[in-house]
Amino acid sequence: MPLVPMRQILDEAAKKGYGVPHFNVNNMEQAQAIMRGAEEVESPVIMAASKGALKYSDMLFLRNIMGACVERYPKIPIALHLDHGTSIDICKTAIDLGFSSVMMDGSLEEDGKTPRSYDDNIAVTREVVNFAHPLGITVEGELGCLGGIEDDIGSGEEKLTNPDQVKEFVEKTKVDALAVSIGTSHGAYKFKIQPDPDKNLLAMDIIRRIHELCPNLHMVMHGSSSVPQELIAQINQYGGNIKETYGVPLWAIKEGIDAGVRKVNVDTDLRLAVTATVRKVFHDSPEAFDPRKYLGPARDAMKTIIIERYNTFGSAGHAYDYEPKTLEDMKIFYEESELKSSE
Repeated sequence: MPLVPMRQILDEAAKKGYGVPHFNVNNMEQAQAIMRGAEEVESPVIMAASKGALKYSDMLFLRNIMGACVERYPKIPIALHLDHGTSIDICKTAIDLGFSSVMMDGSLEEDGKTPRSYDDNIAVTREVVNFAHPLGITVEGELGCLGGIEDDIGSGEEKLTNPDQVKEFVEKTKVDALAVSIGTSHGAYKFKIQPDPDKNLLAMDIIRRIHELCPNLHMVMHGSSSVPQELIAQINQYGGNIKETYGVPLWAIKEGIDAGVRKVNVDTDLRLAVTATVRKVFHDSPEAFDPRKYLGPARDAMKTIIIERYNTFGSAGHAYDYEPKTLEDMKIFYEESELKSSE
């Protein structure tokens, strides 16, 4: 199964009511962990590159690592996604390099920090859609601003999504998916107290309301790492200094999926898995100097987290449910959709 449009992966998830994890990639080991986990549990894959990842590894290098996954695992549906594109130019560059999906984060100005007005968000997002859809490319937008800062993205100020703006936003921009702000945040430091069902720190009512108003909309939860406490403990046991922090519980993510969330962004959990593993290897084997001796175990630790997310979000077992669509197929789909909306 070749590179597929992310829209198809989300459409299929909506049909059967499951969510698909989105994992960010910075290097080869992360990409291999994602794909090895997907192959083991037969899950479709959304593999993403963030602005920080592109700066760290160079977009061309990263594109080829991700492209190798498509070649190495031809039976797994894979969408290559640009995460938090803050300008039209970076979205166009990603498309030129072969990405099948882009996020135009119009909630922020091009600097990735300053909140953008609602009207300007609509205008810039629609411009990307106008460019991308004729090429068969999926577009994700964002309405509201997440808290936290990660990979130099984020205003540091939280602005929850207004459900009453969503229908207009989607109709005017024609986005395929929408990131919503419900209290999650980027980075490891999400909550100072542990969320529980009786005092849920997330505004799940926003997701439920949006689903009522726009039942066919594919919602996206960003900043949804669960920050496993055992990884925090291991990091600190072997010389780290991660302060007390809690992430988004898996039960809360499942609640979101039940209410219409189809894509769940996970990044910090993989970073924690790498850091915890490398610290332990250096502690237990201080003579180690071959990067393969610690990056290999780190890759395995990420794979464990990845498989858990595939299983918990429900995408495991669905890789071979459907025939893959090509970007050419999606061009026709978007053309027909435009004709119907203009009638």
